[in-house]
Amino acid sequence: MRYALRGSVSGELLTYQGRVLVHDNRGELEHLFPGERVVPYTGDLPTLPVAEHPDMAPVRWPLRKEDFR
Repeated sequence: MRYALRGSVSGELLTYQGRVLVHDNRGELEHLFPGERVVPYTGDLPTLPVAEHPDMAPVRWPLRKEDFR
């Protein structure tokens, strides 16, 4: 299952360059984006893994259990 972020103001799925930002671990998304709404993604629009977003370059992948405190 893949998960996406839903914008708190727009209600739309968050995208980057026209692709829906997705990740396969809900807990990691909730950790990285606290307070944002994480929803299952089952659509057919083009996607971009969150780990490949340029702003996520400093993040070490995969996240380690000790990163969740």
